[in-house]
Amino acid sequence: MALDLLNKQTVQVVDGSNLSWQDAIRKASQPLIDNGTVGNDYVDSMIDVVEEKGPYINIGPNIALAHARPSSSCKKIGLALMKTNHVVNLTDDKHPVTLWFVLAATDSNSHLGVIQKLSEVLMNGENVQRLLRATTVDEILRVFK
Repeated sequence: MALDLLNKQTVQVVDGSNLSWQDAIRKASQPLIDNGTVGNDYVDSMIDVVEEKGPYINIGPNIALAHARPSSSCKKIGLALMKTNHVVNLTDDKHPVTLWFVLAATDSNSHLGVIQKLSEVLMNGENVQRLLRATTVDEILRVFK
């Protein structure tokens, strides 16, 4: 299943109290760098796009889906999630985020199944509440199973 991309290697729970939004994107992306899905320049592109276009990655209350155009730095489809125990404001205090998803796309279409499955989970309010209350990686992964 598409959401099998979220696992003990790609999901993390962190304090977050000392993170900027740029730091949050970098930290949330680190598992995808570590497993060879993306390079650092893809992470830089995600940050650059938010700096240019604003907080468009804020896809719902407390939820960000960081992504950038497919590039040669993106080797395969990937998804990671970092839950922060403290709110990190995405560009300003009108965009508080605690669920930092990172999507890696290799082309314009192959990742659409991942987005569809993720949307199905996030459109369920109880699932979102369970994610927001989660304090461990295992609790988060149970929401996606």
